[in-house]
Amino acid sequence: MISMKALIQRASYILILLVLIFCEGCTSVFFAPRDKQFFPNPWVTFYAPEDVFFKTPDGLTLHGWFLKAHNGVDGTILVLHGNAENVSTHVNSVLWLVDEGFNVFIFDYRGYGRSQGSPTIEGVHIDAEAALETLLSMPGIDKDRIIVLGQSIGGAIAVYTVAHSPYKDRVRALILDSPFESYRGIAREKIAGSVIGWPFQYPLSWLVNDDYSPVKYIKNVSPVPILIIHGEQDLVVPLRHGRALYDSARSPKEFWQTTPRGHVRSFADAAIRERLVHYLLNLFYEQ
Repeated sequence: MISMKALIQRASYILILLVLIFCEGCTSVFFAPRDKQFFPNPWVTFYAPEDVFFKTPDGLTLHGWFLKAHNGVDGTILVLHGNAENVSTHVNSVLWLVDEGFNVFIFDYRGYGRSQGSPTIEGVHIDAEAALETLLSMPGIDKDRIIVLGQSIGGAIAVYTVAHSPYKDRVRALILDSPFESYRGIAREKIAGSVIGWPFQYPLSWLVNDDYSPVKYIKNVSPVPILIIHGEQDLVVPLRHGRALYDSARSPKEFWQTTPRGHVRSFADAAIRERLVHYLLNLFYEQ
């Protein structure tokens, strides 16, 4: 029969092992660039994106794509994409905006695609601010019609970026698509999803840097209007995360609950796409 002391020792060994594994891979909980190669995409060729390379304050060179609006320009959208892969695939969810008359600037965080470095929670927030500054420095951009759109983890990054940016007064709206409310909270949920990790979800989640969590800063986005779009069938980031951010935000704010199944899938609904276009045009052309 195993003694209590032996059981405690075994549990301690398991916890130490989990801590080591988690610390080694804690960045990958949020950032998994995976294959850095660009995937063939005939649709992207049709839209003829322009390569944009820009520097971060800490000396890295990042890469993005600028796609010019078709049929006139109603505004410009900075896209902060989600986890995994790179702009060559993430761009698919926003190409429709180009057809609707919006410029799109989408870029890769450090360590993704053609961007230098390795992703960290602190680093990607530096990248987002550099991208916004780069966009505002581009010739021909109407600096009074800038929208920031963050998808999944990009939504979390977008909240902190807009709340703290010296260019906040240039942002006409912040749109969050399938965001989570906190880094530590979503990490705890993912750890708890494992049979081995469940007993240690709280101690392990405390290893996650929670300094940039959007729920702490979304109030500071005001008076910039906030639109949160979240799918009721999102199993990756459940609907309650979007609701929690909405509840913490100050007005003006809106919450759209959508029905497409999956994560970051709201724009698959043509009605949501049309509704978003009307939302943006009302912002730009309201009397």
